[in-house]
Amino acid sequence: MIDPQALWASLPVPALLIAPDDTIADVNAAAEGFLNASAKTVFGQPVWDMIVVDAPLEQAFERARKNAGALFVNDVDVGTGQRAPMQSALQIAPLAGSEGVMIMMISPRELAGRMTQNHSVKSAARSAIGMAEMLAHEIKNPLAGITGAAQLLSMNLSADDLELTDLIVAESRRIVKLLDQVEEFGNHTGPELGPVNLHDVLDRARRSALLGFGAQMKIVEDYDPSLPKAWGDKDQLLQVILNLLKNASESAGDQGGTIRLHSYFEHSFRLRRADGKGQSLPLQIEVIDDGPGLPEHIKGDVFEPFVSGRENGTGLGLALVNKIISEHGGWISVTSVPGHTVFRISLPRADKPRDDRTLISTEG
Repeated sequence: MIDPQALWASLPVPALLIAPDDTIADVNAAAEGFLNASAKTVFGQPVWDMIVVDAPLEQAFERARKNAGALFVNDVDVGTGQRAPMQSALQIAPLAGSEGVMIMMISPRELAGRMTQNHSVKSAARSAIGMAEMLAHEIKNPLAGITGAAQLLSMNLSADDLELTDLIVAESRRIVKLLDQVEEFGNHTGPELGPVNLHDVLDRARRSALLGFGAQMKIVEDYDPSLPKAWGDKDQLLQVILNLLKNASESAGDQGGTIRLHSYFEHSFRLRRADGKGQSLPLQIEVIDDGPGLPEHIKGDVFEPFVSGRENGTGLGLALVNKIISEHGGWISVTSVPGHTVFRISLPRADKPRDDRTLISTEG
């Protein structure tokens, strides 16, 4: 006989039991991750305080309860107080044998909507970056001059000023390494994977941004101190965060704004691989800004090559970001409204088997 508790815990989508007084009676493991709170914490809380639905749902919900019927709501934004809304499908039905108790299941559409893009993202990004290969040699020449000039300057600087020249040298070398990878893109050079402290990556990106393109911005750190190490390439992940910080800074303009770097652990986040097995991606990084948001006409295509919301943008930055995260076996998504844009990166833990890094999902 099937154990009902095991069935409840095994549901792959967030599910909530709602008591007759519209408080939360129970949540499964996936809902704990969605709410970023434990079942004990949310027990007894008003469900509409914990779940925000961008639709007039409460009256329809009461009719479904009164008539003991099911309610299906497609393509509606569902969020919480701690995460940006995600377009989702809701399935609501009475719980058999428990008068007035309803079960609500939340199925985010985002994963299904973009899953079919994953198998082509590498070839699309390769085509775009092929153009950059032609420029890589010309870029590396002045970088060598910048590095040499910084090293010469450092010979006559005080200890306090050496940090700046050291940063110039370090960042120039990192860019040269990145250009080397761009030139070798056709050779399918993959990331050099190993344990990575994500907070070190975020901090390095934050300091670089504040000393350069993001000098007008306020960058707030909101980290989970217990976050375990990720399985990734620290230099490539640094490039990803720098690209996202640069996009947010350029979007804000000269008046500046606030960027929040948020990390947290979501044990229920999984993606399905091409072999049918689930890939756990519990490590979450969010880059959140209060800028004007993404232009409406490009929201669904921002990770495609040559798609840019800026007049002089190349449209290659986010395509490269998508490629890097894809090659890490991870996932990147974005939600954006004016005043609140969230880029979310999901990555595997360092203690996972090495062959877990290749995630190729071609089915919705």
